[in-house]
Amino acid sequence: MEQNEFIKQINIKGQEYNISDINKIEEKGMADIKRLPFSVKILVENLLRKLDGRVVTEEDLLNIAGWKKQYDAPVEIPYHPARVLMQDFTGVPAVVDLAAMRDAVKTLGGDPKKINPLIPVELIVDHSVQVDYYGTKNALTKNVKKEYERNQERYGLLKWAQKSFDNFRVVPPNSGICHQVNLEYLGRIIITEELNGNLMAYPDTVVGTDSHTTMINGIGVMGWGVGGIEAEAVMLGQPYYMSIPQVIGFKMVGELKQGVTASDLVLTVTEMLRKENVVEKFVEYFGPGMKNLTIPDRATIANMSPEYGATMGFFPVDEKTIEYMKMTYREDRAEIAEACTKALGLFYTGENDPEYTRVLELDLSTVGPSLAGPARPQDRIALKDMEKNFHEILLGCKHERDADLENISTFHDESGTMTSRDETCVPGDKRMYEVNLGGTTKIGDGSIVIAAITSCTNTSNPFVLLGAGLLAKKAVEKGLKVPSYVKTSLAPGSKVVVDYLEDAGLMPYFEALGFHLAGFGCGTCIGNSGPLHPEIERAISENDLFVASVLSGNRNFEARIHQAIKGNFLASPMLVVAFAIAGRIDVDLTTTPMGYSPNNEAIYLKDIWPGSDEIAPLVKAHVKQEFFKAEYEKIFDGDTFWKELPVAESTTYNWDEASTYIKNPPYFENFNLELNPRSDIVNARAMLLLGNSVTTDHISPAGAIPEEYPAGQYLIGKNVSSEDFNSYGSRRGNHEVMMRGTFGNIRIKNQLVKGKEGSFTRKFPEDSEMFIYDAAMKYKDEGTPLVVLGGKEYGTGSSRDWAAKGTTLLGIQAVIAESYERIHRSNLVGMGVLPLTFRQGQGWESLGLDGSETFSVRGISEMKPRKVLQAKAVRKDGTEVSFEVVVRLNTEIEVAYFENGGILPYVMRKILKEQ
Repeated sequence: MEQNEFIKQINIKGQEYNISDINKIEEKGMADIKRLPFSVKILVENLLRKLDGRVVTEEDLLNIAGWKKQYDAPVEIPYHPARVLMQDFTGVPAVVDLAAMRDAVKTLGGDPKKINPLIPVELIVDHSVQVDYYGTKNALTKNVKKEYERNQERYGLLKWAQKSFDNFRVVPPNSGICHQVNLEYLGRIIITEELNGNLMAYPDTVVGTDSHTTMINGIGVMGWGVGGIEAEAVMLGQPYYMSIPQVIGFKMVGELKQGVTASDLVLTVTEMLRKENVVEKFVEYFGPGMKNLTIPDRATIANMSPEYGATMGFFPVDEKTIEYMKMTYREDRAEIAEACTKALGLFYTGENDPEYTRVLELDLSTVGPSLAGPARPQDRIALKDMEKNFHEILLGCKHERDADLENISTFHDESGTMTSRDETCVPGDKRMYEVNLGGTTKIGDGSIVIAAITSCTNTSNPFVLLGAGLLAKKAVEKGLKVPSYVKTSLAPGSKVVVDYLEDAGLMPYFEALGFHLAGFGCGTCIGNSGPLHPEIERAISENDLFVASVLSGNRNFEARIHQAIKGNFLASPMLVVAFAIAGRIDVDLTTTPMGYSPNNEAIYLKDIWPGSDEIAPLVKAHVKQEFFKAEYEKIFDGDTFWKELPVAESTTYNWDEASTYIKNPPYFENFNLELNPRSDIVNARAMLLLGNSVTTDHISPAGAIPEEYPAGQYLIGKNVSSEDFNSYGSRRGNHEVMMRGTFGNIRIKNQLVKGKEGSFTRKFPEDSEMFIYDAAMKYKDEGTPLVVLGGKEYGTGSSRDWAAKGTTLLGIQAVIAESYERIHRSNLVGMGVLPLTFRQGQGWESLGLDGSETFSVRGISEMKPRKVLQAKAVRKDGTEVSFEVVVRLNTEIEVAYFENGGILPYVMRKILKEQ
């Protein structure tokens, strides 16, 4: 079979383009292409176009073209994404790794320029802005200035990379977030390029080093988050090896009711799909209800794919997609996209639905106003139930969704701890304490201390932003204000947002309530919420208050938003403004006044809530093509700060030994071309004993670096003052900081130190308590291998490669859990850490393990995908517990990565052997 047999020419406005026509596979009787989900068709085109008989074989192509609803065992295919998307938190360590690889190649006598991206890489600097300043006109300028002061070394590295690597572009700070820039500008739908003298057209596909890369699925572009190390391999020309996925069809019917937003819809979808267990599966949306959703609505749902656990949540291209491309000043691309997707059978008309593994259905008219919290995106709460629900949370009572645990008083909660729940729920008096904020006010349990319209999930959506502005206008006109203890901020994901808010005359009303522009970046959503007023932090700490944040983001894990805030609630921008005015989370805004006018008139939410019929005309009138044109024509230029950054051009990076931000990592120390066989794990110790839903925030924390923790003490030892610590995320280019911060979340609950939160463990055999990093170094000196024991959904959350890098640098050889989230499992493999699962129905608790045992795992030397290994735990008294574990190396290439000690050593050996 030759790839050329499937080429078809199509003419678009007088220009001939070649496409790899997947319909010819059906014409040749090889497979039934029409029945396939749209997302699978894109994979078929990818393998057909890359068919070479070596990396992509005819068998690979037939495997994906013959997609089945379910497979008895994983079937691997080599997929070639067209480009890589990065943000700076994950991008900086990737650039550091590439720079280290260049050094290693040079040391071994090779050509360092061989380490170079072979496909387009686009890095958007969006994760470093922090909300230090808020509530004033100059907050944006002051926050950006502070951002550059903190991150000059990191940004210098990125400018070096832009000049030193081919196919590498950087969108400078203060420009927007990667997902929205990707959606509004970078996304192509169809890519065109010259190949062997012919113009080739093919579907845009992308992998990103941020788990919310899935937002691009809203315009029919296949994309999802991967680990930074996997992204590096793709950049260096390696295929992304993946198992053929199941595809869950999600049929939408009806339409949203007046007053219900895409934010409410996505929280409903997230709750629904989490219950269906769609981890490592594709979700594909279809049906007449989907046709009623705008592209920004679709992008909101696609963005939160990681929260419902899917690899991606895909919306196929249709007429609304093409209209959106034209609106966002991509008219030429829109015409090519329409012609090519129709020719390839990738254009959704709604006439014939594909086959799916199974189909779920949602009537959009059943969706109501919602929030989610206090620590998981899937824990949806109806707006009318917020007051009752918060009392249950506050008193540690059972939640209705835990009804199956009715007779169990102790169970694992979402943070990996053992929690006792009371059997009764009787709300007590609210505890309130005075704080002096230039005037006396009171805060207590349930007080909202952060209200953030933040960048990721909803700020691609003009409907909810203009709606929030209209709500703010009505609130201001009725004399409502936000209490002084609420830290308010507006951090859009695109500069276009401010253009249309100003054009509609709504910015003054946001500002009247304290929602001044604070930055164009992730900010509060990723923990860069900045400090609270010292008096507020003191009151929270001294009285152990359960205060809250409300934000329009997608993640609300423990200690993520701010380390002093225990309850974080996701909501639409409109509800963020409403709750900010109310000042409390424990209130039913459907029946209780949100505030009082200066004339003591009770103002209810219904009095200021804008209807869809009010918002839609604003969207039509003020979201203009000219705004997208003006902002994106200059997107790569950068501001004055960026232009003034000095940078030296060189093939290899000039490491600064004194730097506390950028360090040459130790991954290639003593590297050689020959493999060292992986051996069995013998007499290992457990570093941590963890429960369910331990997140990558717990493993590799973002946000503030505590001074008393090992990372803080390291920086103090380098003469860095605590006010200059910056955040863990900003120091991801320094392995010394990050390995000390691994498992360093102040809320992580290691059962080896029961009843205590934070980065602590017990060191055996002496049974002494110490910081996790300190214990790991002692074990390393003794030559003792380490393991981690976990529960269900280990590694849920962000695609943080440092959660895996830190794990391996601490000397942890294997993680034994009940189940994994997709990206973190892949990251562990990519760093040479062995992911293992207990047998179905088993876990460390059911096996009677307490973490004081020594652990051995046999059979590693002759590795195969999903091999069953024999494990043994030996207690202090000599008794043994034998059990089986399943290797979660899913494919042959993952076995190869593991045997090489990770992806980067694998790629290095491959490149050097080809020279």
